[in-house]
Amino acid sequence: MLIAEKTYKTSLINNRRYLGNKYKLLPFIKRVVADECKGVESVADIFAGTGAVSSAFRDRVIITNDLLYSNYICNYAWFSPQKYRPEVIVDYVTEYNCVSDISDNYMTENFADTYFSRDDCAKIGYIREDIEKNFRAGDINERERAILITSLLYAMDKIAKTCGHYDAYRKGAEFDMSLELYVPLAESDNNPKNECYNTDANELVKTVYADLVYIDPPYNSRQYCDAYHLLENVARWEKPEVYGVAKKMKRDSVKSRYCTKSAPAAFEDLIKNIRAKYILLSYNNMAEKGNGRSNAKISDGDIMRILSSKGSVKVFSESYKAFSTGKSNISDNAERLFLCTCFGEDKV
Repeated sequence: MLIAEKTYKTSLINNRRYLGNKYKLLPFIKRVVADECKGVESVADIFAGTGAVSSAFRDRVIITNDLLYSNYICNYAWFSPQKYRPEVIVDYVTEYNCVSDISDNYMTENFADTYFSRDDCAKIGYIREDIEKNFRAGDINERERAILITSLLYAMDKIAKTCGHYDAYRKGAEFDMSLELYVPLAESDNNPKNECYNTDANELVKTVYADLVYIDPPYNSRQYCDAYHLLENVARWEKPEVYGVAKKMKRDSVKSRYCTKSAPAAFEDLIKNIRAKYILLSYNNMAEKGNGRSNAKISDGDIMRILSSKGSVKVFSESYKAFSTGKSNISDNAERLFLCTCFGEDKV
């Protein structure tokens, strides 16, 4: 077969840097669910991010959601039930890795020698445009498009001259790595009932049911659309005007209420409208330990009050070293899981 004849590298869902990524906490999360939750056949991950937690429940029906399109497209690549042709993905990835001497495009005009070298920007722009052209022509289906975009986003993340986010690039850094796409090892036989969404979680929960709803909202004032604006730009490929030193696009439509003082009210509205047997909330204990931007927007008191109005609550804790955008001397950093067993919730 063609796959066996080509030389290429592969990537897994966790091969990406991301703030708050729960991949290292999956054993803890799975243990709590296994010990405390019965009859869980479907899981909704409504602030899915990279999809790490969803990946732990592949043996069940998975519903993913994220407000950022760049996360949605990756989750569609990993979890969509749509069939795709692995050999086609290999063909495109190996072809893209060979392109060179590319003319200027949107990426070179706006991002050359910032997060990436001029040559890599040219390659990124060419690849992203070609993916869209082939999708519009019907040569690849929606999931194949998503997988190729995911491959590009992961490749960008691997070489970007940043500290793991895109609030700023490292001026004067040497561009010592070149863009190389890997083939994402996406399952070809996902559960046919899986669903992937790109919407406001507070609206989504009014329309879906899952036995377990996992909630991992932003904890503080750091907006994810600020940290990942460049990946969002490339994923959407609307070629907007960018501004400022960090070359950001307008992103008001993807700012989260959970990063503002209205977070407690948003959380209360969310919990009120969830339909599930269990609600599992991740929320760490930064409290007042970090700088102002790092402080949690929802107090433990509000969390317990709101969840207790929905069902009985248990709290579990596990210490870990979190991925952060900067240096931190905070000790006793723990991820907490708040498990709410809902009062008499039935599937609607």
